[in-house]
Amino acid sequence: MKKIIFITIIFSALFLLNAEGQSPAVAPSQKKPVILTGGIIHTGTGEVIDNGIIAFSGGIITFTGKTSDYKGDRSNAEVIDITGKHVYPGLIYPTTSLGLVEISGVDVTVDNRETGDLNPNVRSIVAYNTDSHVTPVVRSNGVLIAQVAPTGTLLPGTSSIVQLDAWNWKDAIYKADDGLILGWPRKAQMTGRRVAYSIPQLMGREGESSYDRNVEQLEKIFSDAVAYAAISKPEDTNLRLEAMKGLFDGTKTLYISAPEPKGILASISFAKKHGVKRIVLTGADETAWAVKDFLKENNIPVILGHVHSLPEYEHSDIRLPFKLAAMFKKEGILAGLTYTNQAYAYNLPFVAGQTVAYGLTKEEALQTVTLNNAKILGIDNITGSLEIGKDANIVVSTGDILDMMTNNVEYAFINGRNISLDNKHKQLYRRFQEKYEQLKTE
Repeated sequence: MKKIIFITIIFSALFLLNAEGQSPAVAPSQKKPVILTGGIIHTGTGEVIDNGIIAFSGGIITFTGKTSDYKGDRSNAEVIDITGKHVYPGLIYPTTSLGLVEISGVDVTVDNRETGDLNPNVRSIVAYNTDSHVTPVVRSNGVLIAQVAPTGTLLPGTSSIVQLDAWNWKDAIYKADDGLILGWPRKAQMTGRRVAYSIPQLMGREGESSYDRNVEQLEKIFSDAVAYAAISKPEDTNLRLEAMKGLFDGTKTLYISAPEPKGILASISFAKKHGVKRIVLTGADETAWAVKDFLKENNIPVILGHVHSLPEYEHSDIRLPFKLAAMFKKEGILAGLTYTNQAYAYNLPFVAGQTVAYGLTKEEALQTVTLNNAKILGIDNITGSLEIGKDANIVVSTGDILDMMTNNVEYAFINGRNISLDNKHKQLYRRFQEKYEQLKTE
C-alpha cells in the first residue's frame, strides 16, 4: 500500500512539473540570411573583433570580420543590431548525462546506465530526452552542444553528440556514436586499517582481486574486438564487438575515466597496446597532473571535470582545481572543461571564467568550453569557433558570458536557427512576479 501511495505521489509530482512549465517549441530552420552587426566578436580562436559583423546563411557562417570589411548584400537579409554586445561560439558540454537523467531520485526518469559491466553496444542517443526541462535552462546560458554519455563500470556504452534544440533524438544528433566510455577499475591500496574492510570486497574465492578480474574482462573483449575488426565480413554479427570497431580505425574515440595516477598510466597503455587510435582522459583532476609527462608524450587530451571541487588530497594547494587548466596549457596538453553535475550545467561558462584569475586569458578560458572541446570531440571542423564555413552555432550576450554577474544571453542560434531562450526558471519567475504585482494593487 505504501509503495502504491509513493508511486502515486511521484507521478503526481511529474504531472505538475509538466503542467507548470512546458519546454519551448523547437526553432524552424533558417529561412533567410542573418547579419549580426556592431558586436564584439570573440571568434574562439583567440581573436577579438570590435565593431564586427557575423553573417550566416543556410545555417553556415559566411562572414566574420570588421563592419568596414563587409561587402555582402543586406537587402535580402535579416539585420540585427547588436552594437556593444558580445558574440561567442556556442558552448560545448562534454561527457554529461544531460537528457538522460531528469530527477535523479525517481528511477523512471533515469536512463543513463544499463546492467552489466560490458555494454559497448548500448547507445546513449536512443535514450536522449529532447523534452527535458533541464536542457532549456542549460542552453539559456549559452550551452548549445553536448556529448551525452552513459555511466557505469568498465564499458558502459557509446556516447553521441547532440545539439540542444530538437523534436526528438534523431533530430538532435550532431555526431552519432562518436566514442566509447571506459571506466578503468580502481586498484585499492590495502594498507593499514583499511585492509580488514577491503579484503572481503576485493578478493574472490581463489584469492583473485576484483581489479585483476575486471582487467581480465577488458583484455578479453578488446582482444576479441581487434580480431573481429580484422574480418571484413564476419559470418555472424556480434553487436558488442561491432560497436568497438571504430576504435581501431580512428572513427571513434575512447573516453577513459581512471581514478588514480597508476590507473591513468595502466588504462592508456592498455588502450594503445590494443591499437586504439584516439584516446581522451575524462574527469581529469590533479591525479592527471601527476602523470602530465606521460600524457604529453602520448598526446592525450584531457577534459577537466572538477574545477568547482575541493582538491583531491589534504596536502594539495586549495586553489589547484582552478589552476589546472592553465597548468595543462603551459605543458602543451589540450584541455577542455565540463561540469560534473548536469542539473547545474548552466555553470559551465562560469567554471571557465574561474580559470581566468589563475593563469588563463579570457579568450583562452573561452576556448576550454568551445574550440578545445570541439577538438577533443572531433567536431572542430564544423563548430567550436566563429569561422567561415562552420555551422552557425552562435551566442549573443549583453555582457561577458564567462562572468556570472554579466552573463545575459539575448540570442542563441543553432545551425542558424534562432532558438528560444525561455525555460522553466524564467517561467516561474514571471509567474510569481505577476503574483506580487497583483498583491500590490489589492
